[in-house]
Amino acid sequence: MIRNAIFAEKPEDLELKERLKAAQAKLFAQQMLLKDHKVPVFVLMEGWGTAGKGSLIGNIIQNIDPRFFKVFSMDSPSREEKRKPFLSRYFEKIPEAGKFVFLDSGWMDEVTSARINGKMSDKLYDQRIASVKRFERQLTDNGYLVLKFFCHVSQKEQKKRIDTLLASKDTRWRVSKEDAWQNKHYDKCMEVFEKYLEDTNTSSAPWYMIDAKSRKWAELQILEIITQGIEVALQNQSLAVPILQNVFPMEKMPLLSEISLEGCEMTEEAYKAELKVLQSRLGELHNRLYRKKVPVVIAYEGWDAAGKGGNIKRITGALDPRGYEVHPIASPEPHEKSRHYLWRFWTRLPKTGHIAIFDRTWYGRVMVERLEGFCSENDWRRAYNEINEFEKELSDWGAVIIKFWVQIDKDTQLARFTDRQNTPEKQWKITDEDWRNREKWDQYEVAVNDMIQKTSTTYAPWHILESVDKKYARIKALKIVIEELEKVLGEKK
Repeated sequence: MIRNAIFAEKPEDLELKERLKAAQAKLFAQQMLLKDHKVPVFVLMEGWGTAGKGSLIGNIIQNIDPRFFKVFSMDSPSREEKRKPFLSRYFEKIPEAGKFVFLDSGWMDEVTSARINGKMSDKLYDQRIASVKRFERQLTDNGYLVLKFFCHVSQKEQKKRIDTLLASKDTRWRVSKEDAWQNKHYDKCMEVFEKYLEDTNTSSAPWYMIDAKSRKWAELQILEIITQGIEVALQNQSLAVPILQNVFPMEKMPLLSEISLEGCEMTEEAYKAELKVLQSRLGELHNRLYRKKVPVVIAYEGWDAAGKGGNIKRITGALDPRGYEVHPIASPEPHEKSRHYLWRFWTRLPKTGHIAIFDRTWYGRVMVERLEGFCSENDWRRAYNEINEFEKELSDWGAVIIKFWVQIDKDTQLARFTDRQNTPEKQWKITDEDWRNREKWDQYEVAVNDMIQKTSTTYAPWHILESVDKKYARIKALKIVIEELEKVLGEKK
């Protein structure tokens, strides 16, 4: 793409000055439209060392109200960031609706640097490319304007800039070892950059090649592309997004009506005996997980009053409190609601060796948000594939993903609701919303069946916990967690 790029001819100084002034004024006006229409803009600035990426960002943001943008300079991932999935630190940076985020280098630089330095295999490279394309497509599908710029300078121009900066002790610090190495190995870097740009150039998030020899001309090119992109994004806001076919391998699952709850019970004596043995075993495995740096994500969904909280309590009772966190998921806060719906889950993922337990999850998108009209039909229909992609990222990272649906019948729920309402110390557990949701039981059952059928992948299958007898469900959950951890640790007995 770089070698074959046809750059527009730089205009004469007067025309350049007039167009620059017009583009700056246009961007200044558009920021209020973006705010009103809640369109987020994510700008990725990549390119050769000394191409002027930082200066270009600095000039562009002069035309935006400081309340409406953030700029992040993305260095190599820190030791702590390396203990999270590859995309985590980028997903955390996505803008709120109606605002801008500018990244000075990002996921391209991270992938190509590792590739150039021989630290990334072909297999891992292909995996990263697939992750990047899914990430960018999910953002654009959910209303984000993603603009990716590659600032190009020739080897000769780069060398000239390096020499100029090195000539003064006041600017010498701006030339990194990487810049000098890159110039010396320009052709090798060009080959890797070319491949990456071609592999990640998509219709929804294309690359824009910027002739960066002249700084003012580079600024104009970027400003005009940004303003044109905003115009198109505002026009496309009401368009439906295509629903993608699932490409991930699935596990066959029963419908809820096919799950028998009879015989799923145990005595108090048997429960206590098994609980002690299983919790002891889980505690041993938790220590090994930490030592081997294996991350674990346990997700709980189920009917109201099904016993999720008590189930979680019996699992955490076996764990070292320093190595796990429970995330009770309620309605999104305003700052969460104004971002991609998966953002609040990406930001709660465990680091390697730790366990994250979610009491309600990202599946709210295809249940409560679907039934209560908190998102459009196009949104929740797209979400099945988006969720499978999200969990594929976790699986590729090396995470153990365990998903529980806690199942009871309507009569059991009514009995537990009534008990909660009539017992003072339990009344905090029952709300008017619980009763309203109960009235929609049949609608929720349809949604749950769709969810389980469409998201029970081989790498993140659903497990059904029959919970009319909570003791039975707790023991079953412990056994499943232990079995999955033994598999990954190679300790299956």
